[in-house]
Amino acid sequence: MPEILFHYERVNPTSWAYLSSLLMLALFFKFDRVWSIRNLDLFLMISLAPGLLLVQYAWENIGLAENARAAEYLGFVWLFVADGLLLLRLLFDSAMVRRPLLEPNLNAAGMLFLGASLLFFLMANVVTGKPKPEDLSPARAVEAIQADQKDLADTGRSNRSGTEGPGFWLVYRLPRISTQTVIEAGPARGNESPEAKDEQELRVRQATARVMAILSHILIVTGLLAIGYRHFDSIIAGIACATLYLMLPYTALWTGSVEHALPSSLLVWAVVLYRRPFWSGMMIGLACGTIYYPLFLLPLWCSFYWERGLRRFVLGVLLMVGVLIVTLALTSTNAELFFAHLVQMFGFRLPRTENLQGIWKYWNAVYRLPILAAYIALSVSFAIWPTQKNLATLISGIAALMVGAQFWHASGGGIFIAWYLPLLLLTIFRPNLEDRLAQTVVEGRW
Repeated sequence: MPEILFHYERVNPTSWAYLSSLLMLALFFKFDRVWSIRNLDLFLMISLAPGLLLVQYAWENIGLAENARAAEYLGFVWLFVADGLLLLRLLFDSAMVRRPLLEPNLNAAGMLFLGASLLFFLMANVVTGKPKPEDLSPARAVEAIQADQKDLADTGRSNRSGTEGPGFWLVYRLPRISTQTVIEAGPARGNESPEAKDEQELRVRQATARVMAILSHILIVTGLLAIGYRHFDSIIAGIACATLYLMLPYTALWTGSVEHALPSSLLVWAVVLYRRPFWSGMMIGLACGTIYYPLFLLPLWCSFYWERGLRRFVLGVLLMVGVLIVTLALTSTNAELFFAHLVQMFGFRLPRTENLQGIWKYWNAVYRLPILAAYIALSVSFAIWPTQKNLATLISGIAALMVGAQFWHASGGGIFIAWYLPLLLLTIFRPNLEDRLAQTVVEGRW
């Protein structure tokens, strides 16, 4: 970034958490209606920042600071509680019939300029950012990762191998591009590099990760604008959602993570295209194949399209899943590897009880099973509740299910905030959408 702007220095994440929180309150806090739900929502989103900063600090200082493990535990507990409050807020959103128009404290032109500036700085950080050794671990060969499992356990570093989480294996092989650094507690670790990949292949993967991260965030921002303009009948609401998304401390911390941003962009564009069931189905199918967890959204989407558009939606999902399976076949060197990747993509295995990350590294994995059962029950319940679904219940339901996935996620649940953040913002800024029903907005023919 100093190559682009003379003597530019990135704002420390902790400082940005303070500054962005104050800026969010200045732009969106309703000072004339202090006890409004909008103000409560702002404080709920701000409450995510301390947990993220604690986790980020711990990951950067494992082995360097004595309090790193304690900070990590406290951070994940904080995120666990904050996600619980957000889940309750989203589940009760359908009962909030009255949606008064609460516009931001800055006009549309000012917010558009602020949002464009934030997008420029965030994307410039992705271009100039460098992956750290722990960020490169997804790009390492499976054999190399398995060979040093003991070393990873001894040093306390998190194992983010693609073999540890369900989803499309190629996504897990992309590194995260570090764009922010919490103040270090000790000297740098030195020049570590993956042992199984040569430098040329690593540069290709870094470039691919940068391009995919930038495109994903651009798709999220444009999708929020499109939803505000086309479905909310308020471009101001779309600009407010996009600006707030770019302003949050989480976005600055995890800008360069494809694993976070790509599924979110697909979910946002599934909502953008909700009047076209086939294209929405393709977006959901691609999201399901990418990170697996959107599979639990299918009862909600099928129930929404039950009166009209169900067959088109299901066909879109199946077609995209088929494309992903063909891609696996073309990128696998043998049948054994193909079936291993297929099992990984669809999560065809029992829930893990060992080598868990996040809060489950500290808690007994047995308690994860009833949470998973409750989550499955919540997913199935959306097929029948509420009986009549509109666009508002669809958006809040998607956000609620993606928040719920954080509680049982085995590889760092709680930090994947991008999976639900854009949908949460749309829920906060949405108007009354009771007339946006599938039987009224979806055409009866192809």
